[in-house]
Amino acid sequence: MTLRTLFLASAAACTALPALAEVNIYTTRQPELIQPVMDAFTETTGIEVNLAFVQDGIVERLRAEGARSPADLVMTVDIANLSQIVDADVLQPVDSPVLNAAVPEELRSADGLWFALTTRARIVYASRDRVADGEVTTYEDLASDAWEGRVCTRSGTHDYNLALTAAMIAHHGEDYARQWAADLKDNLARKPQGNDRAQVRAIWAGECDISLGNTYYMGLMLSDEEQTEWANSVRIVFPTFEDGGTHVNVSGVGMTAAAPHRDDALALMEFLVSPAAQQIYAEANNEYPVLPGAEVSDLVASWGTFTADDTDLTELAGYRSQALRLMEEVDFDG
Repeated sequence: MTLRTLFLASAAACTALPALAEVNIYTTRQPELIQPVMDAFTETTGIEVNLAFVQDGIVERLRAEGARSPADLVMTVDIANLSQIVDADVLQPVDSPVLNAAVPEELRSADGLWFALTTRARIVYASRDRVADGEVTTYEDLASDAWEGRVCTRSGTHDYNLALTAAMIAHHGEDYARQWAADLKDNLARKPQGNDRAQVRAIWAGECDISLGNTYYMGLMLSDEEQTEWANSVRIVFPTFEDGGTHVNVSGVGMTAAAPHRDDALALMEFLVSPAAQQIYAEANNEYPVLPGAEVSDLVASWGTFTADDTDLTELAGYRSQALRLMEEVDFDG
């Protein structure tokens, strides 16, 4: 048998093999944050999961790849990011009784293009030594003169803060939100910088007394030997809007239009909202499960309870461009 004949025979044998059982994911989340739940899925089903971390340009990448894209699923944080991916027309609808039953209606798109997997609250970290209980209760309070020179935050144009500003627009209108942002800027102890954990470090160092942050960062700090002291210098406060609840955002998933492994991808999506997967999310990432009845971790439970604001998430995404514009108008980061 010639080499050419042997090669052709081998190629023919390969094409006769069933397609690999795998799911390819483009994710803006650090892979280590979601690897535990992916490992559990593989152990349960035998289906391999390949994670590709795409920090920027995920929409552009999917558009450029088109029908040739190897990605089956997209996972990201923030409702605005999910909405941008939807608007790019790179996802396909998923009609799954399992997903529809597990994910509350307000945490998924009506057309099946995205489903929330976890939620997180945008809260206030307050100095245990310098801020009394009840001293800050609403997001509107942050613009009060009482906090002049006492607030730290990351960039006003970061997705997390834009979502909060969009929620302020939804509750009070753009003019109010613009003045709120300007007054909040006047209360800053320093120029916006760093991430949410950097703000807690600044409170520990005495540079400010309160900061905005996401709940799960407390868990991340407590798991880091260097940052535990920062975490212990603050407590979590769940502010509300004056006419609403505590601002929440989501991490979510959608199936790409190309999805070369659609059945396996759907199996993973359904697994991610199962009791087992939601418990892993809760324990590993200190996030809030979307599955009704799923328990939070003991650490998260120790932070207390809150009532989530009921503003529609897709409405918030629609206000993102206005939120960005007004943050730039008040030169929040300047």
